[in-house]
Amino acid sequence: MLRLTSVHAAYGKSEVLHGIDVAVQPGQVVCLIGRNGVGKSSTMKAIVQDQITVTGGEITFDGASLAGLSRHEIVRRGVGYVPEDRRVFATLTVLENLRVPRKVVAQDRRMWSLDQVFALFPQLHDYRHRIAGVMSGGEQQMLSIARALLTQPKLLLLDEPHEGLAPKVAEEVVDAIVALKAEGVAMIVSEQALNTIRRCADRVIVVDRGSTVWEGTVDAFYQDPEIARKYLMVQ
Repeated sequence: MLRLTSVHAAYGKSEVLHGIDVAVQPGQVVCLIGRNGVGKSSTMKAIVQDQITVTGGEITFDGASLAGLSRHEIVRRGVGYVPEDRRVFATLTVLENLRVPRKVVAQDRRMWSLDQVFALFPQLHDYRHRIAGVMSGGEQQMLSIARALLTQPKLLLLDEPHEGLAPKVAEEVVDAIVALKAEGVAMIVSEQALNTIRRCADRVIVVDRGSTVWEGTVDAFYQDPEIARKYLMVQ
């Protein structure tokens, strides 16, 4: 489905990715892990061409290169993106935010409706007439995920989905990710929490200093605690 091969990328003249390799198969959840600042978010941004320039390597989706495409075009091809900063439209209501994505009709995709995202996040239905800018961080995160689902993605990118959230709300977001996995939604989840990795991941990719340094199954990751100790500073 998605493949990154030896990807290099830069902000201006500052190269931050020095050889990223990622592969995601249909229905698979890949957790991209590593300490803060090692290149996880930059990898996500490189996939969707968000404020970063790919300077080397190749990114393909469904067998076609994403080189030279705009973020809008990449989303239309089936890559949903939930950035770390959420980017909800603060002056619009929840319902207005959810009506922003253009309608996509494609036979090769799982199609999401408003009712279905409200079933996934009941709070959003309760707050559907609330202005997004006054909502909590967790509610905005749910809104951002719901809005991305309404772009009808084949693959969903979640960058630090529960960063900065209260523990109870963070657990609700993880529950939603588990539910999406059960629906067969392919995802890349940028993550540091071991519990989330255990609950969600099929495969784990470790990023350090802008490069892929380890890749394997979630079982292999847990069988070698040195990986988490070295790259997540977990004792």
